[in-house]
Amino acid sequence: MSQPNTPIRIAINGYGNLGRAVELAVHNSPDMELVAIFTRRDPATLDTQFAPAVAIDEAEKYVDLVDVCVLCGGSATDLDEQTPEFTRLFNTVDSFDTHAKIPSHFATVDAVARETGHVSVISSGWDPGLFSLNRLMGESVLPAGKTYTFWGRGVSQGHSDAIRRIDGVAGAVQYTVPVEEAKNRVLAGETPELSTREKHRRECFVVAENGADLDRIRQEIVTMENYFSDYDTTVTFISADELSQNHAGMPHGGSVIRTGETSAGVTQVYSFDLVLDSNPEFTGAMITATARAVTRMVAAGQTGAYTVFDIPPAYYSPKSGEDLRAELL
Repeated sequence: MSQPNTPIRIAINGYGNLGRAVELAVHNSPDMELVAIFTRRDPATLDTQFAPAVAIDEAEKYVDLVDVCVLCGGSATDLDEQTPEFTRLFNTVDSFDTHAKIPSHFATVDAVARETGHVSVISSGWDPGLFSLNRLMGESVLPAGKTYTFWGRGVSQGHSDAIRRIDGVAGAVQYTVPVEEAKNRVLAGETPELSTREKHRRECFVVAENGADLDRIRQEIVTMENYFSDYDTTVTFISADELSQNHAGMPHGGSVIRTGETSAGVTQVYSFDLVLDSNPEFTGAMITATARAVTRMVAAGQTGAYTVFDIPPAYYSPKSGEDLRAELL
């Protein structure tokens, strides 16, 4: 482990959008240094910016050179295996976001971390992560009430990919958009029962192949179960140039709102909002701050798996307790 006042030594596993975002976040953190970027690809093919790419099979050689390994694989196919595997070697952070599987993922990682004496924080990011914290605080402060989460306006990578798999589609992007009327009702202190369709709608921008049947593509999109059939969905056909010029970014965000009463007729509204130009860059910044927290937990003698619920807020900051009390309290 790094000594006090020496940089926190970080490794990254995976160099997709999130891995590149963590690389940037570590570079922007004066109290950290990036040691290595582990990859399943040929390291010579990666154009990394601030640390060498290293074959994933070589990770074990870095055990004594790394304080925290930030795991940047996907939840669907990577992290359920990679987080336990890497927690045998390192203290770790991941952004596992399959909500229904978080309890079992936690149990698996916790067993490994306790066996090896490591700390692993799972499911760090903004949802799960910051949004989770705000749902917890809203419910704790306003126990008599109702919590609402609205996502967007933002790009849904999974839904965009589902459209691109339709025959005749050359390219596509899909935005999840909150229904403003519903959101405004909640912000006004109402506690409505809202269906899926009443909370969010979906906007699809599609590039069709030459000669493709546009009506068929539109119908396949709006009737696609588990993706679009439960939502009011609009499909707009655009050119490839417009897709690359106007829809190349990865914005996202949303709101957690808790509406409740503290006494009869006294309504209180708790709201937390994010407006993000880049979903991966913000997620990367959050899990990098969590890596700092991991080093504080290790220094305190903790072992096992944890979530954002278990971390003292001061652990995320590079500032001392004295500075935090003087500047932020």
